[in-house]
Amino acid sequence: MRSAFSSRQGKISAVDPKGVTKATEAREKLPVTSNSNQPPRPMNLHKPTRRTFIGGASATAAGLGTYTTACGHEGSANDKLVVAVMGMGRGGALAQSFHGLPNVEVAMVCDVDRKRSDSAAKSLGPKVQSVTDFRRILDRPDIDILVIATCNHWHAPAAILGCAADKHIYVEKPCSHNPHEGELLMQASRKHERLVQHGTQRRSWPKIVEGIRRLREEKVIGRVYRADCFYANRRGSIGKGKAAAPPAHLDYDLWQGPAPRRPYRDNMLHYNWHWLWHWGNGELGNNGVHFLDVARWGMGVDYPTRVNYAGGRYRYEDDQESPDTSDVTLEFGDKGQISWRATSCSPFQPAESGSFVTFTAESGSMVIRNQGYVLYDESGEEVEREDGTGGNDVHTGNLVDAIRKGSPLACDAETGHVSSLLCHLGNISHRVDRLMKCDPGAGGRIVGDQGAMAHWKREYEPGWEPKI
Repeated sequence: MRSAFSSRQGKISAVDPKGVTKATEAREKLPVTSNSNQPPRPMNLHKPTRRTFIGGASATAAGLGTYTTACGHEGSANDKLVVAVMGMGRGGALAQSFHGLPNVEVAMVCDVDRKRSDSAAKSLGPKVQSVTDFRRILDRPDIDILVIATCNHWHAPAAILGCAADKHIYVEKPCSHNPHEGELLMQASRKHERLVQHGTQRRSWPKIVEGIRRLREEKVIGRVYRADCFYANRRGSIGKGKAAAPPAHLDYDLWQGPAPRRPYRDNMLHYNWHWLWHWGNGELGNNGVHFLDVARWGMGVDYPTRVNYAGGRYRYEDDQESPDTSDVTLEFGDKGQISWRATSCSPFQPAESGSFVTFTAESGSMVIRNQGYVLYDESGEEVEREDGTGGNDVHTGNLVDAIRKGSPLACDAETGHVSSLLCHLGNISHRVDRLMKCDPGAGGRIVGDQGAMAHWKREYEPGWEPKI
């Protein structure tokens, strides 16, 4: 029996390897984090082979995984894949994307808000089942892929449960609410031999893949030593919420899930939880993860040596806890640094519209812009511009191809965890209000600062703590 963690009552429905539904109490102790380089075991039918799993992981670890077949075949395009999606905000677009792929069926949609779940099911067709409790997805052995587009505090716990229930996973960014959960997710992917695709979709966009390959393999502008990220938006105030009864159509207790219980307030759902540390990860975890993922991909770096976050909530006086104005710096020893500058409440940015990440190197620069890239020489003159396509389908399709054909995942659990970790480290620096030193050889753990390391893991509602 594969158990992951218990529900509030101490029991949760899971699926055993033979597809028999049972209720079990999770009794396993949390193990010590395993070596991230430990190879997984062989996989079975409809599951990538050991060679595929290792090949896909190594391709993404090198930052150069592509949307092509690479490592042997276990299934075929004729194998129908059945998908369930939880979280009908961002999940609505992902459901439509999977639903439109050849021989892929979205059979279930789930949201703790019954109105959102029912509306999404109706938009997808009469055969799609609407549920409010995602454990009903775990109960169905015919579901091949669980798509998780919930609030951040549910990302890793749901993904861990999904792996234990024999589902492949598509999990939205960031893949965890805190560093500890990301480590557990990597363990779950290996232990249960499940593919986990992280929702940083630029890893699959063809021209961005090409641009990064030219940076990393062709050294088109020489040695890259800096990446600058710029983010701007025009967000308003979230106001000051009032205590209220949750709407009748919302299962607020299940919405909180792993998080220790707090009273409902009328300005939290369905988006402003992003700016409250108990459930969200601020703008850095919300949008910054996309930027930092591309930046570290292009530079070929993973765990930092030093992290500093300067910023605050300057624009409005309201309930928002996370900054709206930010300067985050991550250093990677002699490999260089990444900076992320964000103004969430002002749309102006000091760069060409659409600019995403700017790489600075010995003999020029590259700007990742929209769905492509622009090359500049040492004097700043543009020498080449490449535009491409983006969207969701190429990334959701990458997961489908990995399951059917054994092609490498564009952004597996480890890749997603490291990119998410950079955001968590930045947020921890802000919350403790100081520069932090990290140990790249120890998975990026914070060195000599117990107060900062206290944020590595959260407290959980009794009975809901994720376990492998």
